[in-house]
This record gives sequence, structure tokens and C-alpha cells, in this order.
Amino acid sequence: MARTGQVVLAGVATGLALVMFGEIDTAAPPAEKVVPESIDIPSIDVEAPLMKLGRTDDGEVELPPYEKPKLAGWYTGSAVPGDKGASVIVGHVDTKTAPAVFYKLKQVRKGDQVKVERSDGKVVTYRVDAVEQVHKDRFPLRRVYVEDGLKLVTCGGRFDRVKGEYVDNVIVYASRV
Repeated sequence: MARTGQVVLAGVATGLALVMFGEIDTAAPPAEKVVPESIDIPSIDVEAPLMKLGRTDDGEVELPPYEKPKLAGWYTGSAVPGDKGASVIVGHVDTKTAPAVFYKLKQVRKGDQVKVERSDGKVVTYRVDAVEQVHKDRFPLRRVYVEDGLKLVTCGGRFDRVKGEYVDNVIVYASRV
């Protein structure tokens, strides 16, 4: 019996020594990264799930699949909504046959609220500061991808049938409430 107690005591002492000298990581396992899960824009009746969007092979931000027009996407190269930094959410304006999630985005007005629900259960509320429509050749990269706040991006303006795309982007800028 004494021998068992000595083995346990020796194990405890060895464990303490390893912890003291950094041989055992005592930190809690990393929590799963928080991600945005849904977006709510009451002024235009939008409630939509969010997917993760990365970059394409040519460096462009991915788009949600056209086959899921009611789905928007959070660009994973941007901040998680509610965290410091630029948070970017992208959605289609329409498909070949129907309106999509951000069809009414150009109707959003200064002062409107945008809510983003996160995987940690928090709901982050933003207030719209501005809405602009810009030609894709003059897309404000720094303002969208660097400056703090939530940015919602979709297509807009005239549809170029030759290129098969809209010539402009509609961008909503919002600050955390």
C-alpha cells in the first residue's frame, strides 16, 4: 500500500515539474472559432443564413452558390461581425429567374438596423451609416475591406448582357450600435 502511495506521489511531483517547466500545455483546448450564422435586415424583410466564403483561384472573393439565392456569405478574410475590423457579407441581387437575398439592398436607408447572429449566441446590432452604388471598376477596396464596420455587398445598376453581369455594386456601410 505504501508503494502505491509513493508511485502516485511521484507521478504528481513529475507532473508538477513538467507543468512548471512548460513541458505540458495546461491551457484549455482552443474554443471553436466564432462565426456569423445569420443576418437580419428588418427594413427590407431579409432573414438569411450565412455561409463561409473564401477566395477563388484568381484572388476574388467567392460568391454564394446561385442555386441557393436566399443564402448570403461572410468573407472569412474579414473580421467576425462584432469584432474589431472590417466585416464583409456578400449576397446576390438576383438569379436568372428570381430575386435573391440582397434584391432590396439598395432600399436600405441610413439609420436602418442590421443584426448578425453569431455561433456563440451573441447578436450584434449595426446601424446603417451609408449606402452607395459604385461602378465595379471603382470599387472602394480600402473602405470595404480595411475600415471598421459591417459592409454588405451585392450587384446593382445596369445589367451588361454581353458580359453577363451587373456593372455596379451596391454597398451598405454600417457601424456597431
